[in-house]
Amino acid sequence: MVVLWQLIDWAIAACAAIALFLSLWIVVPAPTFFLLPLGVGAPEVSPFLLLGQGIVLALALVLRGAKVKNRERSRSFVWLLILGFSATGLVLSSLPLLQLPATVRRAEPQMQKALGVNYSSQIPAQVQPLLRSRPFVLGDLIWGLPEPAMAPEGRSLTIEPQRQTVLTPDGATLALDIYQPPRSPTQPDLHPAIITIYGGAWQRGEPAATARFSIYMAAQGYTVVAIDYRHAPEYRFPTQLEDVQTALEWVGDRALNYDIDLSRIALVGWSAGAHLAMLAAYQAVGLPIRAVVNYYGPVNLSAGYYDPPVPDPIDTRAVLDAFLGGSPAQFPELYQQASPIFSVRPGLPPTLLIYGQRDHVVKPSYGQQLYEQLHASGNQVALIAIPWAEHAFDAVFRGPSNQIALYYTERFLAWALRPNP
Repeated sequence: MVVLWQLIDWAIAACAAIALFLSLWIVVPAPTFFLLPLGVGAPEVSPFLLLGQGIVLALALVLRGAKVKNRERSRSFVWLLILGFSATGLVLSSLPLLQLPATVRRAEPQMQKALGVNYSSQIPAQVQPLLRSRPFVLGDLIWGLPEPAMAPEGRSLTIEPQRQTVLTPDGATLALDIYQPPRSPTQPDLHPAIITIYGGAWQRGEPAATARFSIYMAAQGYTVVAIDYRHAPEYRFPTQLEDVQTALEWVGDRALNYDIDLSRIALVGWSAGAHLAMLAAYQAVGLPIRAVVNYYGPVNLSAGYYDPPVPDPIDTRAVLDAFLGGSPAQFPELYQQASPIFSVRPGLPPTLLIYGQRDHVVKPSYGQQLYEQLHASGNQVALIAIPWAEHAFDAVFRGPSNQIALYYTERFLAWALRPNP
C-alpha cells in the first residue's frame, strides 16, 4: 500500500513538472524553430494550464492530509516538489490573464484615436449583431469561436471555398480560394471584399492557411479571397509582390461574378503576407484599397537583417538572403524597395497593426516604428499590442490573443468598408 501511495505521489509530481515545463514557454523565448510552437501556444492555452495546475495542487493537498503509515519522509520531499512546481506554474500561467484587462483598456483608445471617438456608431446596423460582444470570452476559449453564419430559414450554413486558378504574365499558375457570404434578403447585391495573404517567411504556405479567418469573416457578409504567391528561394522578390498584384487584377476583372463591390476592398496579411499586403496597399498599383490589416508583418527588412531578434528561431538573415538574394550591403536599393516603411506617405489607406510584444520572429519595435511613421504622415493608423503574445499567436484561433485581435479587426474592417464613408 505504501508503494502504491508513493507511486501516486510521484505521478502527481510528474504532472506538475509537465505543466510547469509548458508554462515556462509563456516567458521563455523558443531558441529554435522546432520549439517555436511551444512559445506560440503556451500563452494561448494558459487558462487551461492554470486550471490543470490548480487541480494538481488541490489533489496534492488532499493527499497531504491523508494519514498513511511509514511514508512521512517520502511524502515530505514529494510534497515540496509538487508545491514548488505548482506554485511556479500557477504564477506563470496567470500572467496572460492578469495582463488582459489592461491590454483591452489600451486598445480601445488606440482605435478611437485613429478612427474617431464615435467610430463604433458608424458601423452599419446590420453588421453590429454579427460582431463579437467582448474582446475576450472564456467560454469561446473552451468551445471555440461561434460563427454567425445562418441561412435565412435559421438553419446552420457551411461556407465552402471555391478554388480558382490565376495565370501570371509569365505563365505560372497560382491557386485562389473564394469564400462567399450567405445569401440573405437583407444583404445588398454587392459585398465588400477582404483579400487575405498568408505568411510563411515567403518560403511556404497556401491560401488554405487563412481558411479559419476567411470563413469567419465571410459569415459577416464579406466576400473573402485568399490568394497565393510563388515562394523563395526559387522565386525572389519582387516576384511575390507581382503575384499579389496579378491576383488583385484577377479579382478586379471578375468582381461582378462574385458580387464584389470594387470600391470596398481591404487587404489582410499575416507575417510575410502582411509585408506583401502593405506593399500592395501603399504602392497603390491596381485595385483601390480601402484598408489594410497587418498581423505581425516585417516593415524594415534592412533593419531586421542587422538587428534580428534574440533568440532568432527562424534565422532571419538566412530567410532574407533567400527572399532577396543577399544582404543589404549587396542589394541596398532592393531592400529599400521591399520595405513597407519606405512606402509611407500621406493619403494611405487606414491601417490596423497587430503585434505580439513577445514576438521573436518579427520584433514588435518595428511595428511601433511603422505606427509612428504612418501617424507622422497624417494617416489613420491603430496599433494593438498584446504583451504576452508570440509570433503567429492566432494559430490558436480561439486563444485570448486572437480573440482580442479579431474583436478589433472585425470592427476596423466593418468601419473601413462601410458604404459611403
